[in-house]
Amino acid sequence: MSYSGDLRQQLSALARDYARTQGLPCVESHGDWPVICFKPNAKIHGNFLASSYRAILANPEWCRRLRKQHSHRRSAFTSYDGDGLCELDSCDSSDALLMNVFCYPRLFANGRLAGLLGLGGEDKPVFGFRAHVPLKSGLSDATEVDMSVGGRLFEAKLTESDFQTTRSPTQVERYRDLKEVFDVDGLPRAGEQYVSYQLIRNVLAAHAHEMPFCVLLDARRPDLKEKWCAIMSRVRNVELRVRCQTLTWQELAATTPPALRKFLKQKYGLE
Repeated sequence: MSYSGDLRQQLSALARDYARTQGLPCVESHGDWPVICFKPNAKIHGNFLASSYRAILANPEWCRRLRKQHSHRRSAFTSYDGDGLCELDSCDSSDALLMNVFCYPRLFANGRLAGLLGLGGEDKPVFGFRAHVPLKSGLSDATEVDMSVGGRLFEAKLTESDFQTTRSPTQVERYRDLKEVFDVDGLPRAGEQYVSYQLIRNVLAAHAHEMPFCVLLDARRPDLKEKWCAIMSRVRNVELRVRCQTLTWQELAATTPPALRKFLKQKYGLE
């Protein structure tokens, strides 16, 4: 089994137990690797810690993120069970994990996570940050980075199989700063196609905005770390390369307040 498939199975088993012990409504997808999706109501959402969920509901921009419909709601679930399911209802959603952590009201109270990330206690996250990476044409693209907070960019991964793996030279080489930022000949490829296109765009976004960039991934996904290192090693500018970082969810969870840390261990196995 792949690293992503193995982690998906672990998260589904944890979510199933969590739903049973907490009495939370959920549905299970079809297939060999079932995924648990939680059915929210106006007050609680089984995929979120209560404190984080209340904060999300109180913020219109954050709340809008909850409404993106699940791309496999019809194919992976019965028509009744899949009706109204959204991406962030899924137990393996990296966006849901990201929001569980960074929407938690007292996240920086103990100072440990703020110190780890170099953030201030008043910094508020923007999810789905529009980076507008410059193109050779003088226009900009529609690159969206998972989160911006405190002048830093973050891309979150969990069970995703890759980083939007391949794109043609035409798509990648249209970026204005590509050759300035990367040793292009050394970038990993599959045949003629560039690999890990999403990471290339994210690093270009960090360059354009002069911001640090961090990939958040699970320690149980060495394959994703290897892919990220392959891109990072081809960044020409030493200062930019230093600003490109990796942090595991496990390292992050260890610095969070007790209630959040307990939730992350129960539901995601982060310890």
